[in-house]
Amino acid sequence: MIYLELFLVYFQIGLFAFGGGYAAMPLIQNLVVEGKGWLTMAEFADLTTIAEMTPGPIAVNSATFVGQKMAGLPGAIVCTLGCILPSLFIVLTLAYFYTKYRNLETVKRVLNKLRPAVVAMIGGAALTLFLLAMFGTSKLPEIQLSAIHIPEVFLFVASLFVLRKYKVNPIIIIFSTAVIGTVIYLMI
Repeated sequence: MIYLELFLVYFQIGLFAFGGGYAAMPLIQNLVVEGKGWLTMAEFADLTTIAEMTPGPIAVNSATFVGQKMAGLPGAIVCTLGCILPSLFIVLTLAYFYTKYRNLETVKRVLNKLRPAVVAMIGGAALTLFLLAMFGTSKLPEIQLSAIHIPEVFLFVASLFVLRKYKVNPIIIIFSTAVIGTVIYLMI
C-alpha cells in the first residue's frame, strides 16, 4: 500500500510541477509534509538542501530521498519512477507528433516563430548570470561600475579567449576556472 501511495504522490508532482525543480518544491511541501506527514518541516529543509547539492533534477532527488526514508530502496525506486514517468510520457507523445507532422508547413512556421523566444530566454538567463558574477547583482538599477569583480572579469575574458582561440573543451574550462577562482579567493 505504501508503494502505491509513494508512486501516486510523486506521479502528481511529476505531472503538475511545471517550471522546474524550484517550482516543484511548494508542491512537494504541500503533498509530502502537510498532506501525508512523511517529513517534518526540518526534514523538508534538509531535503531541499540535499536535493540542490546532489547532481540531477531537484524533484527526482527529493523523490529518491523521500522514497528511501519511507520504504527503503524499493520506495526510492517507486518514488523516482512516479516522478519521471509523466515527463517521459509527455516527451514521447510530443516526439511522436513531431516526427509525424514535422514536415507540415504549419508546424515548421510555429517552430520558426518559437526559435527567437527560446534564444531570448537563454540569452536572458546568460545575461542574469553574467551580471550576477561581474557585479554581484542582476538588477540593472543596482549595478555600479565601482562594484565590478575584477577576478571574475579576468576569468571570463581568459575563458572566452581560450574557448574561441584554442577550441578547448568547455568542461576543462569550467573546471580550470573553478580551481583558479578558488585559489584567487583564498589569496585575497
